[in-house]
Amino acid sequence: MNNLYVQLKSRFWSPYQDLVRETVLPYQLDILSDNIPGSEPSGAIRNFRIAAGLEKGNFTGMVFQDSDVAKWIEAVGHALRQKRDPDLEVMADKVIDLVVAAQRPDGYLNTYFTIQEPGNRWTNLMDCHELYCAGHMIEAGVAYFLATGKRKLLDAMCKFADYIADTFGSGEGKIHGYDGHQEIELALVKLYIVTKNTKYLDLAKYFIDARGTDPNFLRQEWESRGRSSFWGWYKQEEPDFAYHQAHKPVRDQQVAVGHAVRAMYMYTAMADIAQLTCDQDLKAACERLWNNVTKRQMYITGGIGSTSHGEAFTFDYDLPNETAYAETCASIGLIFFANRMIRISPRREYADVMERALYNVVIGSMALDGKHYCYVNPLALWPPANIQNPDRKHVKPVRQAWFGCACCPPNVARLMMSLGDYIYTIDEEKGKVYVHLYIGSEASFSVGGRKIVLIQDSEMPWQGRVKFRVALGEGPVNFSLALRIPSWCADTPSVRVNGNLLSIASVTTKDGYIEIERTWTDGDVLELDLPMRASFIVSHPQVRATNGMVAIERGPIVYCVEEADNGANLAAIAIDTHAQLREQRCDVAGVQAVVIDVDATRRDDSAWPSDVLYRPLNAETESELSSQIRAIPYFLWGNRGSGEMAVWLRSQTCR
Repeated sequence: MNNLYVQLKSRFWSPYQDLVRETVLPYQLDILSDNIPGSEPSGAIRNFRIAAGLEKGNFTGMVFQDSDVAKWIEAVGHALRQKRDPDLEVMADKVIDLVVAAQRPDGYLNTYFTIQEPGNRWTNLMDCHELYCAGHMIEAGVAYFLATGKRKLLDAMCKFADYIADTFGSGEGKIHGYDGHQEIELALVKLYIVTKNTKYLDLAKYFIDARGTDPNFLRQEWESRGRSSFWGWYKQEEPDFAYHQAHKPVRDQQVAVGHAVRAMYMYTAMADIAQLTCDQDLKAACERLWNNVTKRQMYITGGIGSTSHGEAFTFDYDLPNETAYAETCASIGLIFFANRMIRISPRREYADVMERALYNVVIGSMALDGKHYCYVNPLALWPPANIQNPDRKHVKPVRQAWFGCACCPPNVARLMMSLGDYIYTIDEEKGKVYVHLYIGSEASFSVGGRKIVLIQDSEMPWQGRVKFRVALGEGPVNFSLALRIPSWCADTPSVRVNGNLLSIASVTTKDGYIEIERTWTDGDVLELDLPMRASFIVSHPQVRATNGMVAIERGPIVYCVEEADNGANLAAIAIDTHAQLREQRCDVAGVQAVVIDVDATRRDDSAWPSDVLYRPLNAETESELSSQIRAIPYFLWGNRGSGEMAVWLRSQTCR
């Protein structure tokens, strides 16, 4: 990681980074500072002022409100690593000064417990997110240091981590436990990588190893509290420890269960530790859980977590469309997990999933104005039902300006601004450069002691044409360029080096990557063409919600239909899967996108009496009208006003 620096220069993604830098980050700071009239008060910045003794008052917001500020600082750090911005840096420095001023002399930092319950630190780890908040602030300190070289927050977080290491562990007098919401584990790994202090890696490993072991810490803690919960001070039945992935030791877990974001953060840390410590059992657990998530419990969009009850996984193939939860943070966590699995073993499937979640859920969760967001990412939307049906009220018919639980918006910002960290990995020992994502960028790295600059120009996601130019300061250098061939690639790709076509059979192919090894010279150009065309997709027959239905994909983009193009009652439409999918470039909500037109039929309700709800099937009276529908990229849904939306439609062929 330290050998690689990537700056985006992408026709598609750079405008998103500009939007985050220029609009999203200032807007989010205004929200966190309660400066946006009409929005739900955050209180996050004010909490730090109160904890620092600069104001008087009570704590505002969720018990984990500190994490919103931490993620905002981290996003600014990533933004400054891409491009130094004095105004943004001043904003962040002021917030960091406030955060550090709120830290207690022993290193502890948490505004809720400092303000509201100063004597109850670490007494409700299951519910109160103390280590979760610590983890996010540690990540912020690391990101800001890497971007600016400023150590104020990093040093404060080292002090906090030292205090946590003195408090938790297997030693006598320490708390033999872990947080209810995983996050500290992956943050400690990042702190270890920056500081080289093995204490932080050991602590991360302790938290992973302790989870779910007997005696169950969360049960013991719950018993000691008189079986009460922070979320309602009442006696409750035994908590669902699977919700916290604490039902059994992590190495014994077979399937993804519980809160989807917690699971992804834990799996990410497991993969980190497996790589750094060469723990084969932990690696096997990661692979097992990866397979269950992505092959049994993932939506076509890269969304995960199918139920609003606990924001959680349910069971294999249970993927409802209208009530899908698919929290934005969960897909971001899936991207983290995929990225760490790639570092262990570069395989196409990891990057394919990373790309799927990125191009569909993550960018689709934020409106084009940068000021409205999805917490939940549905695959079908019928606004009257989302407003009036209690079972569907978690799905909002339009993106929201903010949330009482606002974990997702700053999470999107920090991922967008750190996107360069997901494009490449370098295997210095083997002299190999892996390209996982095709995003226009300039990457600087070293292989065999030689500095190399790789300039990528990509037409993704609308076309599969990618060009790489090698820039060398000195003479030729030998290394291998490993290029992912995505699973969506519609035909045999073509590769040219300096205009000369290479035979695919002549290059090494492994785990979905083609490897071009040669002695590269300054100015060498490699051109990769990945054929891309729209296609119909069907789901596994066990997915009850989509049997007899089809979706449309083109490259990494999943498509949907909206009422704005196709009228109301999208459920009455059936696609003719024998018809041609006609592609064209046109404007959608101000974005020049590839849209798909296809022939379909629509059930005719004009002959139905208004007072008849059901009637016998009669082929003569059941008629379907010829129609043509238009599908747009899923990430653009909801930017043209409220209306119906659907990813999956009935298929004439499958009926």
